[in-house]
Amino acid sequence: MLSATNPGRSESRRVLTPEVVTNRKTHERVERLEALANVMEGAFKIPGTKIDVGWDAILGLIPGIGDLLAAGVSLWIIREARQLGVSRWVLARMVWNVAVDVGVGAVPVVGDAFDVAWKANRMNVRLLKRHLAKNPPKSP
Repeated sequence: MLSATNPGRSESRRVLTPEVVTNRKTHERVERLEALANVMEGAFKIPGTKIDVGWDAILGLIPGIGDLLAAGVSLWIIREARQLGVSRWVLARMVWNVAVDVGVGAVPVVGDAFDVAWKANRMNVRLLKRHLAKNPPKSP
């Protein structure tokens, strides 16, 4: 049922692809959420390194409002996951990921470095895909 794995990772840390979703509309929604997460957290590579940054880290550089704007996008991903029927436990984990991102990201300098490392949106999309792999949505 899992269509892609990451070599070297344990069985519990498999990377799930949207192909596990049989419902076309759900599949498309998951793909859009994954693309959004990638833009927010990995749109650019820092030259000469393997470090990727996205709009989440860039917005975090704007004092006060930057982290709130990034959090708005993160909350939208959680809203979509809720509409796709994710369990309360998974939603709680997603909210925790965003809370850590916003809380630590709000600390000057340290938070900016943390935003580069903590990929809450990617983690949340991975949680969504894992949930859908175990609990496929009903076809319309």
